[in-house]
Amino acid sequence: MDISRAEQRILHLLAQGGRIDIEKDDNRKIMTVACITRDGWRASGLDIDLFRKLKRRRCIASSGGRPYRITQRGLELVRSQQDNQ
Repeated sequence: MDISRAEQRILHLLAQGGRIDIEKDDNRKIMTVACITRDGWRASGLDIDLFRKLKRRRCIASSGGRPYRITQRGLELVRSQQDNQ
């Protein structure tokens, strides 16, 4: 299955040890999402639509209220690359 360049970039960051933090409102609806690199920097390019797409494809998952991480399926989809260009 092919994935878009934006999905590829986010999955690559997650495969390197990054995470996705989410903020929810009082009704538990997702308000904002942020991709955090392993160094603690906020990466651009992740919006709610892309987050939902990755979640629907089961590339990312959260357990126990922790931040979203890449799954085994996500690791299979991501192609290796030298940097995030």
